[in-house]
Amino acid sequence: MSFTIREFVPLAPLTTLGLGGPARFFVEAQAREDLTAALRWATERALPTFILAGGSNLVVGDPGFDGLVVQLESAGQTWTDTATGFTVEVQAGAAWDGVVAESVRRGVAGIECLSGIPGHTGAAPVQNIGAYGHEVAEVIRRVEVLDRPSLEVTTMNATACGFSYRDSVFKREPNRFVILSVTMEFVRDASPTIRYGELAAALSSQPKPSPAQVRETVLALRRKKSMVFDPEDENRRSAGSFFTNPIVDARVANDVAAQAIAGGIVATAGQIPRFPMPDGRVKLAAGWLIERSGISKGFRMGPVGISTRHALALVHHGGGTTTELLQLALHVRRTVRDRFGVTLTPEPVFLGVDWPG
Repeated sequence: MSFTIREFVPLAPLTTLGLGGPARFFVEAQAREDLTAALRWATERALPTFILAGGSNLVVGDPGFDGLVVQLESAGQTWTDTATGFTVEVQAGAAWDGVVAESVRRGVAGIECLSGIPGHTGAAPVQNIGAYGHEVAEVIRRVEVLDRPSLEVTTMNATACGFSYRDSVFKREPNRFVILSVTMEFVRDASPTIRYGELAAALSSQPKPSPAQVRETVLALRRKKSMVFDPEDENRRSAGSFFTNPIVDARVANDVAAQAIAGGIVATAGQIPRFPMPDGRVKLAAGWLIERSGISKGFRMGPVGISTRHALALVHHGGGTTTELLQLALHVRRTVRDRFGVTLTPEPVFLGVDWPG
């Protein structure tokens, strides 16, 4: 083997939450051959495996993970001119925001609204990351994967990836595929598409903003919400949005509106953020539900709490445990359900611990 397998490696420093126990075995895979050999090594010993990306959307259990954690180190991106625009193949270990920055440097529109999202590119298709009205699935054309059972490399087109809101086949079958690279396609000379009210308001003085202007505005908005990593920020230890925005039947959305009006939270249903979906359902704002259920920004339960700037971010203030974080998450979930009848779904990946809700 050209790599070294280490034992009892702390995982907390490799996550943005800074929580959780160690990996029983850990390896950094510099090349695909290393990845294949490591997975084969784990299979021969009947060990579970986990592929670690940037750790920005990961909750690790206090006991750690009794298996092999593989961290992919490949990080290149290859841009190619095409007849209609550009394609870029990005290796799984590349920092996502670096890819966005490069696209903006080239004047390419398509992912500038996804600026500031932490983590690695290999994790982007898993969650179908999104922000400010855009999802990465809009530009992904194919994903190169390693099939774990066969250890064969194959390519999946966007349809085969099964993308939906914060979901994909990779998330639904977490033990099936290892993402090796992601290929995205962009149209030449396209202008940024602004779909989100908050972003549109911030760009109101720019009738035709460039990708660079959109990126800087998105980063500024995210900084105000502590959604861009800053070592001096009291909210820095988080996994970003802990819950997804719930997509509910129109009847449920109307019930939420009726309860909010009856409770004096709003005067009219139009004051509630809600977004119609193509299938007739409605997407509600989880952060709005959390705050209107009575949990304010800055709420604390010992060493964990709600961000002072964003109700969707659960924060570890230091000296806490994953158990305490999950107790806070359950409290938030229960409070929203009791108040509005809507059950929130967690967004992060859980390793060495099950979501107790």
